[in-house]
Amino acid sequence: MPLSPKDIKTSEKTKNLRTPPLINHHYKQESENMPANPQRSSLLIHRINNTTTNTNLNTASTTTTISCQKRWSPLPCDATPVPETVSRYHTHAVGPNQCCSAVVQQIAAPISTVWPVVRRFDNPQAYKHFVKSCHVILGDGDVGTLREVHVISGLPAANSTERLEILDDERHVISFSVVGGDHRLANYKSVTTLHASPAGNGTVVMESYAVDIPPGNTKEDTCVFVDTIVRCNLQSLAQIAENSSRRNNKSSSS
Repeated sequence: MPLSPKDIKTSEKTKNLRTPPLINHHYKQESENMPANPQRSSLLIHRINNTTTNTNLNTASTTTTISCQKRWSPLPCDATPVPETVSRYHTHAVGPNQCCSAVVQQIAAPISTVWPVVRRFDNPQAYKHFVKSCHVILGDGDVGTLREVHVISGLPAANSTERLEILDDERHVISFSVVGGDHRLANYKSVTTLHASPAGNGTVVMESYAVDIPPGNTKEDTCVFVDTIVRCNLQSLAQIAENSSRRNNKSSSS
């Protein structure tokens, strides 16, 4: 059953980003646990169309970029400088019935604190609050490992089977693809990278994805829905990592 237009509407929590009401209830519950300033992340949207438009969100430090890209082109990263060694991982082959997008999150914690949380393919629920449980069904954590993820009630999905495609501890890259399950996002592939912030005292997390557009939906519907979930996940990751970093700093100074 595809997403319907009524699944996407304006939410006060996300201002210019329209949040599907089917996740509003859970988003509001988790919002108290999210960082106080959600504007710290940047949303970059990749669509195949005939126009290129740049708009600014209600913040001085972030930019939303909507641009036309050819297939196989990397996503634009105008809002946050992204090294070429990182951006190449965010190049997706996008078909005519697919959409591709990315979210960038600034985290005030070192990579050494953030990466151990992100790399745990067997424990996505550590920071992804829409994940109810996860079980490894094949493999030992290396590339090719399969996991079965069950999501919380209220989302248009029950479970998904996901394959670990990339796990690079040196370059801080992790990627997975959805290969089965009961959900509406076919051929979903996600890539997450970490690199040091330009100031050198934090981490920039970029998560991009490509996915089929469900029948009866538009690219905008699909991107808004998935972007909202990804943004919530990365804000949760930021809070967890920053809290951990503060605890570590207190311990080292005492």
